Amino acid sequence: MSPTRRDSAAEVAGGSLERAAALLDAFDADHRELGLAELVRRSGLPRSTTHRTAARMIQLGWLDKQGERYRIGNRLFELSGLVPVRRELREAVLPFLQDLYAAARTTVQLGVLDGAQVLVVEKISGHRPMPMLDQVGGNIPAHCSGLGRAILAYSDEQTFETVVAAGLHRRTPRTISSPTALRRELAAIPDRGWAYDREEGIVGISCVAAPIFDAVGGVVAALSVTGPSAVVLPERIGPAVRMAAAAASRAYSSRRWAGP
Repeated sequence: MSPTRRDSAAEVAGGSLERAAALLDAFDADHRELGLAELVRRSGLPRSTTHRTAARMIQLGWLDKQGERYRIGNRLFELSGLVPVRRELREAVLPFLQDLYAAARTTVQLGVLDGAQVLVVEKISGHRPMPMLDQVGGNIPAHCSGLGRAILAYSDEQTFETVVAAGLHRRTPRTISSPTALRRELAAIPDRGWAYDREEGIVGISCVAAPIFDAVGGVVAALSVTGPSAVVLPERIGPAVRMAAAAASRAYSSRRWAGP
């Protein structure tokens, strides 16, 4: 194949991947199934392109279709289990999340920092789910969440600036929205060992979180207890969260050190 034809093939492949990514990005926690018209609108692609690309993604297992509704395919679920943050971090931490849930009897979560957001990697809600909370795979603003603050308190200046640059938006009247106030809040976390947000992301909901470290002391994630403010009291929940995070850190460090 000539260089020109190779370049042309690469451009087509790149365009195909971008179109597939646009369709996948159309789905989120509030839009798990989409009709063709919705998929066109949310992806921004022409109708014919959407229909053609979606058909090919169904063949690959990336999308599934029930009736006239599209949804994420099982193949992506299978591949997601190979992502290191799920295969290594989640597997190491899950037993401690389960212990923490058994003690707290309200939602526990595991999250990692992704830019200015926290990606929810695991969540245990038991028989009392709170639908207002993000699901696994969802994102939470780092600046106003216990998970985000637990990680930011041990992160470098550039990471902090990335969060600030994204905007410290007010989600509730209690949200800390100034860099100075956020710095002050983060500075208090190492001494007590846990982060706390009281109704800063959702009115009526509070969160206590603690960081998880790797073998060399770098922060990699955080775990939390989240629930009604009357139940999630930092003085009562904080020590248990801190202990669970410390045990999870040791387990994760041992797993990483041991290798596959």
